[in-house]
Order: sequence, then C-alpha cells, then structure tokens
Amino acid sequence: MSRAQPLLSSGIVRRARRLWRQYGIFWLGAIAVGLVAVLYARLIDWGYGEFLAVQREHVWAPLIITPTVAALAVWLTRKFFRGAEGSGIPQVIATLHSKPGEYGARLLSFRILLGKIAVSFLAILGGFTIGREGPTVQVGAALMFNLRKLYPRSNALIERQLVLAGAAAGLSAAFNTPLAGIVFAIEELTRSFEARASGVLITAIIIAGVIALGLNGNYTYFGTIQIGAHFPDLLAVAVLLTAIITGIAGGVFCWLLLNTARWIPAPLRQLHGERPVAFAALCGFVIAVVGIVSGGTTFGSGYAEARGLLDGHGQIPVFYPFLKMISMVGSYLPGIPGGIFAPSLSIGAGFGNLLHMVFGSMQLPMLIALAMVGYLAAVTQSPITSFVIVMEMINGHALVISLMATALVASRVSRFFAPPLYEALSERYVAPLPQPAPAPVPEVPEVDAPEPVAEAIAGEPSTGPSIESSTESSTEPPAETPTEAGPTAPRP
Repeated sequence: MSRAQPLLSSGIVRRARRLWRQYGIFWLGAIAVGLVAVLYARLIDWGYGEFLAVQREHVWAPLIITPTVAALAVWLTRKFFRGAEGSGIPQVIATLHSKPGEYGARLLSFRILLGKIAVSFLAILGGFTIGREGPTVQVGAALMFNLRKLYPRSNALIERQLVLAGAAAGLSAAFNTPLAGIVFAIEELTRSFEARASGVLITAIIIAGVIALGLNGNYTYFGTIQIGAHFPDLLAVAVLLTAIITGIAGGVFCWLLLNTARWIPAPLRQLHGERPVAFAALCGFVIAVVGIVSGGTTFGSGYAEARGLLDGHGQIPVFYPFLKMISMVGSYLPGIPGGIFAPSLSIGAGFGNLLHMVFGSMQLPMLIALAMVGYLAAVTQSPITSFVIVMEMINGHALVISLMATALVASRVSRFFAPPLYEALSERYVAPLPQPAPAPVPEVPEVDAPEPVAEAIAGEPSTGPSIESSTESSTEPPAETPTEAGPTAPRP
C-alpha cells in the first residue's frame, strides 16, 4: 500500500506536467496577449487624444511636433529596436516560414516587444498615420514565442504553434473579431491549417478574446450598421465599381511601398541611405502639412473619421482618401513601427463616401462597408480575412455576399499592380542571417632555412590574405536587419 501511493502520486504529477505543457502554457500566453492588447490599445488612444488636444489649440504645432517625433522614432528604432519597424506582420510571417527559433530570437524578442509598443506610442503622439492592430499581432506572437523557455525541450513545432497562436490571438483581441483571428492565421500567416494546431489556435483566440471582452465590454469595433431587408437595384453595379476603384487604389499603394526606387527621386533615396533620421523628419513634415490641409482629419489611424461616417455624424473632405494615402505612405517609408489595418479601413471609408456621390440612392453605411472591405482586401490581398474582419466589426451579416464579392474582385484587381504586400515584405527578413566572423588563423613561427630555400620562398607570391585585405574585411560593417519599406530596400 505504501508503495502504491508514491507511484500514484508520481503518475498524477507526470500527468499534471503533461497537461501544463500541452494546454497550460498556451492558456497563460493567451491571457497575457489579451491583457497586453487591451492596455496597448488604451495607451495608443490616450496618446492620440493628447496629440489632438495640442493640435486643436495650436493648429500649426504639428509642423514642429511631427518631424521631431519622426526623427526621434527612427533613431530609436535603428539604434535599439531593429526588427520592430513597420506593422510587424511580415516579421511574424518570416518567422513562421523559416526557422522559428533563430528568426524568432531576432524578430520576436522581449526587446522588440517593448520597442514596438514604446516607439509606436511615440509615433502616435506625433500624429502619424499608423494603426495598432498589426503591431498587436507581432506583440502577441512575441509574448507567446518567449514562453518556449517554459518547455524543457522546445522544438520547431512548438515554437511555430506558439507564434501562430499568439499572432492570431493578438488580432482577435485588437479588433474583437475572434473569427477573423482564425481566418487570418489560416489565410495570411500560414496558408494552411494543421489539425494538430487547430485546437490550440482556437483556444488561444477565445481566451484572449474573453480577456478583451472582460476589460472592454461587449462591443463592435465600428458599431452596428442598419441594413434594411430590401437591397437597392444597383447593388451589383455598386459592388463591381467599388471593387475596381478600391482594388486599383490599394494596388497602387502596395506598388508605392514595394517599388520606392522607381518613384522616389535619387537625392531623397541618397538622403534615406546616408541620413535616415533627416529623411524621417522630412516625411514627418509632409505628414504635418497634409494633416493641416485636410483640417486634421488625416492624423492618426483614422478610426474616428470612419466611425463618424458610419454613424452619420462625421464629415470629411472629398479628397480625404487620397490625402490619407499620402500620409500613410509617409508614415511607412521611414520604418517607424505602426500598422496599416486601421488606416486602410479609414481610406476605404473615404472612398465609400466619395462613391456616394455616384450612388446617391444607396445607404451611405452600405457603400462605406463595401469600400472598407475592398481597400483592405486590395492592400493585404487576403480577401477572406478582409471580409470577415469588416463583417465582425460592423455586425454586417446581412451584407456577407456583397462583402465577399467586393473583397474577391478588389484583391484580384490589386494583384495586377503588386504581389501580396505582407509576403513581399517578409522576404526581406528571410535573408540569410549574418554568419559569425571566422576565427583568426594562428601565425606560424618562422623557421630558419638554408639560404637557397629562403630565397625561393621569398620569390613566390603569397597565397594568404594581405594586411590590407584582412583589415578591410574586419572593418566591414555587419549585416543589418532589413526594414519593411524604404528607398534603399531591394525589391522582393
């Protein structure tokens, strides 16, 4: 009896450890992702509120604040947080499609996590056109990836599942769209759905979503739009025209980011390569000028403008989508941490407002929803994720077929201009990691030789590296982590 008791207790301990490693670590990570996502969202909202308060009192203040913040943000990113630039989704894709251990340690470390949050908060204090949803994906993936240390024998499969679950949970918590988190993991991050990972992925998304709901309450990101039972006769025409226009606009935006060497003048490319901080300040000045011209509507993520249009209480300039695109390109080029999901939805809302001039008989919220999903699908070229996100954000189940059709057509039109943006940018992170410098070869002591032999050796050409060549190789700068977009970045 005394023997059976230790055996039973040891069996319970082993089972508890197995359950902890199989489920407990993922649940712990999902809780952490949900908490961090909510706190990060509140931090970004507070920071943008502070910028708006200053901008309303001093209209010309952004001409000083935005360039200064841009210079500081780029300096911090390049000096301390290489790998935190841009939205963060390309870094997650690069980690999933390569060796998760090696690339995750470089792109999903705690240092990158803190830098992503801190520098993006600094950027929103300067009024940059960035969103928090893409960064939340990288933050969630980084949180979960670092939990691999709790496994006694971590491997590539465990690391990959952690990164995938953290990224999907981050998107779900950021938008309060759990279904979109699942679809995003399947369509954008992995392009597949493994049966072994499905339960872990869905559980992490649900837990992160529950945490976000517990802190924020039950809400839809853009509210609920009211669509009547009868659809207008011109709905099919509106879907096709909206998809084509937003597809072209989104494709042009992707082309601009992926082909900067073709349209940015050579002096500016040289400035970016030699003085990136000064280039960032110039981009900040352009963003400030565009913001002042637009009456302050192009600053920030654009959430308030899109929400105001959907509620019927907001007004924006006719050229808002084009000005917002300029501000968005200017925010992305320097390599400052920040996402493009929310600004893309805002630009789409602007195109919907513009199309209402053509389809005046249709409800404005319906056109805005179609244009939002069209532009987002054109930028990401992930049509299923796009229409699921928009459908959940506006509670627009009545528009499912129309949203699906718009997303599919817009994504196909965008493909004529550029490849999928996130995948193309991720290729710049999958470059071979810099190899350590070879160990120095010990010098061979000289041996006294007979005179004829010594003369023969002296007369032969040297086969080893000279002092000049070894000095040049030792002083060569180390390879740097590529930025997501920039004038000097090579085409994918």
